[in-house]
Amino acid sequence: MGYALVFSGQGAQHPAMLPWLERDETLIELERQLGRDWRERMADPAWAGNNRHAQLLLTGVAVAAWSQLARHLPPPAIVAGYSVGELGAFAAAGVFDPDTALSLAASRAQAMDRAAAAEPTGLLGVSGAAPEALARWCERFGLEVAIRIGPGSAVVGGPRPALAEAAADASAIGMRCTALNVAMASHTHWMRGATDEFARVLADVPMRRPSGVLLSGALGRVRNAAQAKEALAAQLSQTVEWDACLDAIAAQRVDAVLEIGPGRALAGMWMERCPEIPARSVDEFRSGTAVAKWLLERA
Repeated sequence: MGYALVFSGQGAQHPAMLPWLERDETLIELERQLGRDWRERMADPAWAGNNRHAQLLLTGVAVAAWSQLARHLPPPAIVAGYSVGELGAFAAAGVFDPDTALSLAASRAQAMDRAAAAEPTGLLGVSGAAPEALARWCERFGLEVAIRIGPGSAVVGGPRPALAEAAADASAIGMRCTALNVAMASHTHWMRGATDEFARVLADVPMRRPSGVLLSGALGRVRNAAQAKEALAAQLSQTVEWDACLDAIAAQRVDAVLEIGPGRALAGMWMERCPEIPARSVDEFRSGTAVAKWLLERA
């Protein structure tokens, strides 16, 4: 019973996201790092798609949103984050504070950018493929599954020439591909250097045991500080099992799912899987009060 919190990953950020946010300490720190005009600057796709900008924005906005909503809501039954959304999720579960989340977002982006400099890589969204066919297709073109989303749906990563060749072949076998605005093969072995670098950063960061049920896309349930550090580092170069996270949320028998972040990609994924349990994103509302009202009426 209760509700689930899921924190968005990169890709859906836009200038008008979460317009109801108050300018709190987290957003002030975000402005210090990115400039007070960050909403206007997001109109430039190159600026918005920059890895450091995106990770700081998604983490800062998510942490601020949850901090402002949490005072009006009971604790969630279960929390999970999609890719960089894990920083917001871990903060919501009390593993570290908002300032630490922002600092880790910057360190995470830096580690990934350094690893990505070795070879041009990227990501493709893929749908319409059975798991066995997807595995054969990835093997054929030298790609890896970065995120498992559900039956026939995934994100794959690899070298850019291989991605282009694979995308051209996809339609012939009934698959659909979409190039993602991410300039690296996140959650694949191409990011092993980032995992090692980020692990060294995490080693010196004080962390706490999660206050409730917290999921990692790479390692499953996180029960203590040591597992939190391991999960955050491993996730950079290991497949994110988002389908398993959704299964765990469903097993919790929640009454509603709330996505924290821009867009409604995660809410949409949930509704495709469990249409009888409502899901919405905070980006769909005009005020934090409206978000809390919707959730309290259902959970």
